[in-house]
Amino acid sequence: MKNSTQQQQLWFVTGSQHLYGPEVLKQVATDSEQIVKGLNESNDILLPLVYKPTVKTPDEILAVCRQANNDPNCAGLILWMHTFSPAKMWIAGLTELNKPWAHLHTQFNSELPWSEIDMNFMNTNQSAHGDREFGFIGTRLDLNRKVIVGHWQDKRVHQQLDDWARAALGWAEGHQLKVARFGDNMRQVAVTEGNKVGAQIQFGYEVNAYSLGELAEAVNAVADADVNTLLEEYATTYNVASGLLTDSTTRKIIANDARLELGMEAFLSDVGAKAFANNFENLDGLTNLPGLATQRLMAKGYGYGGEGDWKTAAMTRIMKVMGQGRTGGTSFMEDYTYNFGSTDQVLGAHMLEVCPSIADAKPSLEIHRHTIGCDCDVARLIFNGKKGPAVNVAPIDLGNRFRLVVNQIDCVTPEHDLPKLPVGRSLWQPQPNLETAAAAWIYAGGSHHTVSSHDVSLDTLINYAELVDTEIVIINNDTTVQGFKNELRQNSLYYRLKQGI
Repeated sequence: MKNSTQQQQLWFVTGSQHLYGPEVLKQVATDSEQIVKGLNESNDILLPLVYKPTVKTPDEILAVCRQANNDPNCAGLILWMHTFSPAKMWIAGLTELNKPWAHLHTQFNSELPWSEIDMNFMNTNQSAHGDREFGFIGTRLDLNRKVIVGHWQDKRVHQQLDDWARAALGWAEGHQLKVARFGDNMRQVAVTEGNKVGAQIQFGYEVNAYSLGELAEAVNAVADADVNTLLEEYATTYNVASGLLTDSTTRKIIANDARLELGMEAFLSDVGAKAFANNFENLDGLTNLPGLATQRLMAKGYGYGGEGDWKTAAMTRIMKVMGQGRTGGTSFMEDYTYNFGSTDQVLGAHMLEVCPSIADAKPSLEIHRHTIGCDCDVARLIFNGKKGPAVNVAPIDLGNRFRLVVNQIDCVTPEHDLPKLPVGRSLWQPQPNLETAAAAWIYAGGSHHTVSSHDVSLDTLINYAELVDTEIVIINNDTTVQGFKNELRQNSLYYRLKQGI
C-alpha cells in the first residue's frame, strides 16, 4: 500500500526514438504503462509511480527533466530505455536535471518467446542494447545515479526501488528541512560543531538559531485547558502510576513538560522547523530540560540533537522520513557505557531524550530527579529498546568534507532489570564485535551521538549518501580494523583529489 501521508511521487520515463515507426512506439507506451501499473500494485515500494509519455527527441527529454525540476511533488525519476534511445539526445536533459534519478535496467517480457522471435521483436525489446547506450552517457557526464537490474516483476527489484525511493525522499526532505537551535553547542565539545553553510550546500537543510526567550514566550502562551487535555492523553497512552496525575505536586511536574511540548511544537510549526537542538547548559526561561516533551516530539516525527548537535538533529528527521511506514522506530541515541562479557555490548541512552518509537513495550511515564543543567524533578518516558537488527548513524564534519559513519548493530533485550536507570535505553551488540566496531568508529571520527534506526536499511543509507554526494563508511560483519583503516586512507585521497588544488 502506497504511503498516504505525503504527496511525493516518482516519475517513470521511458526512452525511445522515431526510427522504429508508430506501431513500435505504441507498444512501448503500452508496455511502460503496464510496468507502472504493476509496480504501483506492489506493497514493497513506498512511493507511487507516475507514468510519463515516452520521450523520443532531445526536446522532449529536456522538457520532462525541466518539468521534474519544477514539480515539488517529484521526488525523483526512474528512467528506462525500452528500445535503443541514442544517448546524445539525453545530454541536455540530464545536464539540467537536479532531481535524483535511478536507471532501471529491465525489459517488459521475462522469458524469450523462442518460436516467435523476429527482428521486429528484437528492435522493440532491446533494453539490453538501449540501456547500455544510456548507461554510457550517465558515466560520461559523471552523474550520480542508481542502477537497478532485473525483471520489473521481481521482488528483489521492488526492494531496490523501495530502498532508493526512501533515499530520494530523504534527499527531498533535506532540501526543505529547517533545523531550529535553542542555545549554542555544549561548551568545549568538538564533534557537535560544524560548518552550517557547508551542511546546507551539501545536504540542503538550513540551521537557524532562536533565543530561549522566544521559545519561553511560546511555552508560557499555552492555555491551561490544552495542557489538561494533553495530560489526559498521557494517561491513556503510557503506563502511569496511580496518583501521579492526581497529586497536585506530581501533576504540576508533568504539566511542565506538557506545556513545553505544546509550546515547542507551536514554535517549531510557526518557524517551519522539523528538527531542533537544545543544550542543558542554556535553559533560561524554561522550567527544566525538556524530557517527555522532546521524546514525544521525536515520536511525532521531529528530529532532535542534544547539546546543540544540529547535524544529528537533521539526520534524525531525514531518517524518520526515510523510514516512514515502518514500525521499528528511529531515535536520537548516544553510546553511553559498555557491558564486557562473553559477548560485549553497548548500552545506549541519553539524559532524557530517547524516542519511544523504539520502545519494546508500552513506556512508563515517571518522574525522577535530574541534576545536569538543572536540579529538579523531570517527567520522562522509561523503556527498553526493541530487539532486532538496526543501524547507528553519525554525521560528522571533517573540515574538508562531511562523512556518514554507519555501524550495523543487533539490539538485544537486557538480561537484567535496570531499576535505578530511569531513562529510555537500548542495548546492542555492534557488528562484527565491540572491539572491532569501536576501534573502527574511533578511527573514522564517529560521534558519541547517533541516529539509531530499526526502519532504515543500509542500502537506503548508501543510496542517500550517493544522492547527497557524501562519504559513507560502513562497519559491519565484513569489517576488519586494518581493512577499514585502508579504506579511510583511500577515501581521504579520493576526496582531496576530487576537490582539486
